[in-house]
Amino acid sequence: MSGPRIVIIDYGMGNLRNVQKAFENVGAQAKVTRDKKEIARASAVVLPGVGAFKDCMGNLDRFGLMDPILHSIEKGKPYLGICLGLQILFSNSEEFGSHRGLDLIRGKVMRFKPDAGHKVPHMGWNTVEIEREVPILRGIETGDFFYFVHSYYVVPEEGAWTATETRYGAPFVSSIAKENLFATQFHPEKSQQKGLQILRNFVKSI
Repeated sequence: MSGPRIVIIDYGMGNLRNVQKAFENVGAQAKVTRDKKEIARASAVVLPGVGAFKDCMGNLDRFGLMDPILHSIEKGKPYLGICLGLQILFSNSEEFGSHRGLDLIRGKVMRFKPDAGHKVPHMGWNTVEIEREVPILRGIETGDFFYFVHSYYVVPEEGAWTATETRYGAPFVSSIAKENLFATQFHPEKSQQKGLQILRNFVKSI
């Protein structure tokens, strides 16, 4: 594999092939794998996901993937989380009970409360508001649209890590940036040119 070694963690959930194809669209190769040696050799780790928090954490544990992911992050390798890949960075989730996350960012994952104008899940195109200028958001502006599909959102204890917010009734955190971690609630791989710009920026960060 030429260029940076990007691995997409295969934990049995998520739209992994779509994310892989999106990286190919920006001229980068990314390998879908759950091989621990491949993850250890990688230059960067991507964890996408659609599904339940508890199932995600359970599969990561079952396949022995938690330690390789944590070691990669501890070594300072870039990490890109998408949807569930954002949520599992947090301390705990209230999805179907209370479940522990990786606790790399203090905070919790909460469910949207439906109202007359806002159905759950939050699904479709919505805008972001830039809260903090970070390299991976180069070329992204307040008002740009990204694709969302989720019923839960993250609530960091510290606002310092918030990169973008999005309004769905009330505002919620739609991406975070902390050291070598960048993660989005929206789906860059489904967000056309603006989503590809984020993936392009991520590749440049490696």
